[in-house]
Amino acid sequence: MIPFGTRLREAMDTRGPLCVGIDPHASLLADWGLNDDIAGLERFTRITVEALADRVAMLKPQSAFFERFGSRGVAVLEKAVEEARAAGTLVLMDAKRGDIGSTMAAYAATYLDPASPLFSDAVTVSPYLGFGSLRPALDLAAKSGSGVFVLALTSNPEGAEVQRSTAADGRPLAQLMLDHMAAENADASPMGSVGAVVGATLGDAGVNLDINGPLLAPGIGAQGATPADLPGVFGSAVRNVVPSVSRGVLRHGPDVSALREAAARYADEVRAAIPQA
Repeated sequence: MIPFGTRLREAMDTRGPLCVGIDPHASLLADWGLNDDIAGLERFTRITVEALADRVAMLKPQSAFFERFGSRGVAVLEKAVEEARAAGTLVLMDAKRGDIGSTMAAYAATYLDPASPLFSDAVTVSPYLGFGSLRPALDLAAKSGSGVFVLALTSNPEGAEVQRSTAADGRPLAQLMLDHMAAENADASPMGSVGAVVGATLGDAGVNLDINGPLLAPGIGAQGATPADLPGVFGSAVRNVVPSVSRGVLRHGPDVSALREAAARYADEVRAAIPQA
């Protein structure tokens, strides 16, 4: 199977470097005139996939907003993943899983085993039980041609007390994690399949982001960052950035044309902001 990093690079180059989240907040459902129930969830998700799956590089469903409805919500998520991938977009499951041993292996199998009904092109994971705890996910992703996005420097203010702390060897903890990611991506071309999550709202990140892998950048739009901020945050690694927008696009629903136009505007703004090789 073609590695995720290769497939993502092609999608970014052809469709534009943009990831759109599928975040069915209760407030967004209300804005769309939908009830906060399974019927509203199904309609919200179906319209979003219909509008965007054939034109954006990646869609990122937030698993928690589906899980809150129990098994019926997970069934909606399964269908969305299947239909989005069939339409040609990459699917990043935003689950932020992190555990050890057999439990981490079970999480990996849920999202990275092609036999799973939730099999996705990539999944977000947390490394703060130690980067080595992610080994089951890293190994299965490599085997299945999938990707893993590892939390590094997140946009929430609380994250700094952990991520900016000093590791035993004197490096910032986030830098230690980024260095592990770079080692996983060594020699990959055009880029590796182990990505980092780095908030677009951070200003100067203050770490070396050259991991030879994708950099998911949440925070564009409703959280205050703009595509023009990306070079200042990511420096020489900016070409591998995949900005993630959720409410900035989704607030234009349920009109399909308006959703598409909003996504296209963001993609054009990102192209203008990021120097091309």
